[in-house]
Amino acid sequence: MKILLVGASGTIGSAVRNELAAHHNIISAGRNGADVTVDITSPESIKRMYHEVGKVDAVISTTGATHFGPLSELTPEDNEVSIMSKLKGQINLVLLGHHHVRDRGSFTLTTGIIMDDPILGGASAAMASGAVKAFVQSAAFEMPRGIRINNVSPNMLEESIKKYGPYFPGFVPVPASRVVQAYRKSVEGIQTGQTITVY
Repeated sequence: MKILLVGASGTIGSAVRNELAAHHNIISAGRNGADVTVDITSPESIKRMYHEVGKVDAVISTTGATHFGPLSELTPEDNEVSIMSKLKGQINLVLLGHHHVRDRGSFTLTTGIIMDDPILGGASAAMASGAVKAFVQSAAFEMPRGIRINNVSPNMLEESIKKYGPYFPGFVPVPASRVVQAYRKSVEGIQTGQTITVY
């Protein structure tokens, strides 16, 4: 398959690329160091990316910035970071990209465990992920030409525990090698409208 991987340079994106590259043609997209440059907060940038890449069999998004901080200090401007990137950015990949995905292809978006298991300071990020989850569940009924759509909701990664561990007290981290199997399931399997959670 020809797979467009948006966010290939991140921890999850790199692991997904390494896992799927043995069996698929992976085209990476991101702000820096990728095959194709894209800013998912810009619809015009997304359009240019799809025009450059052409037809694909699957689109995977492992990207999306969010704001973390106490709710008492959260401003509309802070919250807009999560809305523009994690929420609208990923949804726009679908809205602007389904014409570029071949029949019976797929979209896989990324949410996160805190939409279902909250952490302190995570309200904005949880909001964006929860909205993406709802979009996926509903959009699956209307996707054209047999195109499937799912989202992967990973727990905190073992590879990220030094950076994010203090924010996830009591959470049992999972290795990236396990998380990538959820993306493989979404791309190569038959599921649609699903949240594939990795605990």
